[in-house]
Amino acid sequence: MFSSLARCASRAALHVLKGTSRPSKPGKVPCFGHQTLAAVPLPTVGGTTVVRHAQVLDHKRLLQVEWDDGSYSFYPFTWLRDNCQCPLCMLQSAKARSLLLTDLDVHTGMDQVQITENNKVSITWPDQHSSEFEPDWLKKRCFSPEARQARQEELFLNEREFWDSALQIPMADFEAVLHDDKAALAWLVALRRFGIVYLKGAPVEQGQLARLSRRIGYLRLTFYGHTWQVQDKPMANNVAYTSGKLSLHTDYPALHHPPGVQFLHCLQQAQQGGESEVVDGFHMAELLRREDPEAFNTLSSLYIDYTDTGSDYCDFIVQSKNRIIDVDCEGRVVRINYNNATRDSTLDLPLDQVQPFYSSLKSFVELMNRPENVVSYRMEPGDLVTFDNWRLLHGRKNYSSGGRTLRHLEGAYLDWDEVMSRMRILRKAVHGDS
Repeated sequence: MFSSLARCASRAALHVLKGTSRPSKPGKVPCFGHQTLAAVPLPTVGGTTVVRHAQVLDHKRLLQVEWDDGSYSFYPFTWLRDNCQCPLCMLQSAKARSLLLTDLDVHTGMDQVQITENNKVSITWPDQHSSEFEPDWLKKRCFSPEARQARQEELFLNEREFWDSALQIPMADFEAVLHDDKAALAWLVALRRFGIVYLKGAPVEQGQLARLSRRIGYLRLTFYGHTWQVQDKPMANNVAYTSGKLSLHTDYPALHHPPGVQFLHCLQQAQQGGESEVVDGFHMAELLRREDPEAFNTLSSLYIDYTDTGSDYCDFIVQSKNRIIDVDCEGRVVRINYNNATRDSTLDLPLDQVQPFYSSLKSFVELMNRPENVVSYRMEPGDLVTFDNWRLLHGRKNYSSGGRTLRHLEGAYLDWDEVMSRMRILRKAVHGDS
């Protein structure tokens, strides 16, 4: 059921990662001379990129750069001027652009280009302003489709490893993640790739989620507080605070921007029942796209109302409209928004779309509940699970609430922006990536 992060990392290295959507059709690749823009590999970490030649193509308003491996990159004049790295155009201490767009000539020409002795590309503009660019910096920003895709993957780790009931959940040591950069980086990379990582060995006391969050940045405050206690409570203000079965769901689609990552720490487990269940929502969405395209199109196009009302950290009446399967402009699944408990009775759809919506949702729910798609596990005191709330649907079997052992989990949220920020910082610290 569980697998060390080292084993997961080696497995990922041996297999091509499955994408979260069908590959988009490649666009037409511009061609200049005998090379295409697709022929430019990114610089390798620790390697040295060498510029062989740079040439101004005035008629196309492009700078052509030839690399030492014989490949070419092409850079628009306007983009180069906009991204001048000099102290007048960049606030170096913040790595932020200080050149105002109102001062940018978007039709600028280029007076001169030369390669300096230390192999930088030096440009003189018509107003005699000078710009210099490092070869590695330029090559990483090549405009070829392959280079752009590689850069986006480097920045966002968009590739995912899909899974079903055969998943061996990646596992790491809680204290190692807190104190070792390599362990923390492996944890966050696995969290991004697989959507779930299990941490063992956390102290059996409240406050450990706050400790773990500080390894990243800070917790996401919601109407339920910075952290929240999952227990069977009288007059519960959330279905999670009962002992009943929780169907597979994502947390908080009643917010227009649901939390991206969830932590759950087991402090006490029920004597009977209470097993956890998870499903790879991105995988389920792709299976639905293949098996029932009409249902996929319905759930990825219709906006459904969600609501949440109560009092906790403060009183609240929350309303949102979300697509159950959120896709980006390329059709790639980027978020699942589904919680049957908070799906509102208000259904803002034309009459003729109501039945197709229910039929489509039923198909999706039946698909995710197939035994071959569900991973079940039982948390014990000291166990801590971290998972992608935009991707995974999670649930819980009902449990016995009486007796001397009362089930108690502590929960917390973070956002993906904070998690990805820490991942990039750790990657730079561990590997020296720029």
